[in-house]
Amino acid sequence: MKTTNDSGGDVRLTGIGKTYGSFTAVHPLDLTVPQGSFFALLGASGCGKTTTLRMIAGLEEPTTGTVHLGDQDVTRLPPYKRPVNTVFQSYALFPHLDIFENVAFGLRRRGIKSVKKQVEDMLELVQLGEQARKKPHQLSGGQQQRVAVARALINHPKVLLLDEPLGALDLKLRRQMQLELKRIQTEVGITFVHVTHDQEEAMTMADTVAVMNAGRVEQLGAPADLYENPRSTFVANFLGTSNLIQAEVDTRSGDDIVLRAGGGKLVLPAARCTAPTAAGGKVLVGVRPEKIALTHADDAGSIPEGRNRITGTIADASFIGVSTQYVVDSAVCPELAVYAQNVERDGRLVPGAEVVLHWSPAHTFGLDADQDIDAGVGSVEEEAA
Repeated sequence: MKTTNDSGGDVRLTGIGKTYGSFTAVHPLDLTVPQGSFFALLGASGCGKTTTLRMIAGLEEPTTGTVHLGDQDVTRLPPYKRPVNTVFQSYALFPHLDIFENVAFGLRRRGIKSVKKQVEDMLELVQLGEQARKKPHQLSGGQQQRVAVARALINHPKVLLLDEPLGALDLKLRRQMQLELKRIQTEVGITFVHVTHDQEEAMTMADTVAVMNAGRVEQLGAPADLYENPRSTFVANFLGTSNLIQAEVDTRSGDDIVLRAGGGKLVLPAARCTAPTAAGGKVLVGVRPEKIALTHADDAGSIPEGRNRITGTIADASFIGVSTQYVVDSAVCPELAVYAQNVERDGRLVPGAEVVLHWSPAHTFGLDADQDIDAGVGSVEEEAA
């Protein structure tokens, strides 16, 4: 698939693919990573993201296609001749060397004698100047990760490749490091290509995300665009939670499509529908849980006109601090998810309560109903396990 036509990017993959015998790890794809951007390859285990990264690094030889870094074709070059460096989840620091010497290693190997200023500047960049003479085992996981980044950056690569770099850290530290890596990338201004299975990590850090599934790029775009305008059920389910409601096209009304669902009607902007829209056609109507408001049935008259509505019964309610997560059973769709911020909580919204779910038609998206409605759901659960 062709994802962009920009030929000036730092990393350009053309028809790149990888097979192992009869197994296709990466189907031929075209991908351009713009120069100076923070780019994420996101997907579940086995989707082909790490294989793609390793082909950029030269650690895997592509079965088809070419890899360009800038204007240089590096497809047949060994890793050490490519202007790239890789940071792995394991850090791979030298335990017998102190932090200064770990970072200086690449410079000394290239025969550079005066390394002091370069190493000190790099340790300042990753905010570890005071730790220079400690050994790796004396640092926290997050500090060790920053040493690994400094060691990779000191060689001034055109591209820094990050393979699940935060996977070994606990949640709080991982969130701190997400912001830290983004800061470092902004300061040095070089291209970062980051492989992760963590949706939040990709969306927090990256300018552009390529969502991969079964060796293909399902969708490419800015994090907000992927979340708000998924083009497949996999992307809708893998990036957060989506309610997908089976519906049928009734009529067109200006820029909107009117759909029938469970005896009621829902309105969908035609511009947000990727499915065929002929009358009688099947559509999966999507809406994110936080876009839906929940009103007790006794107050249904207070809901503004023009909103999509579904009636149902609360099956479950989970208080999680910032919000309450409801599961609502409805004739239109079982187990609809609704996330309500805990601003003014209605004490009547408890399991068994009759409610009306309502949301703006502008927050609705439409997908082709021929897809698997549960694609991507299991991937999220497996990765969290």
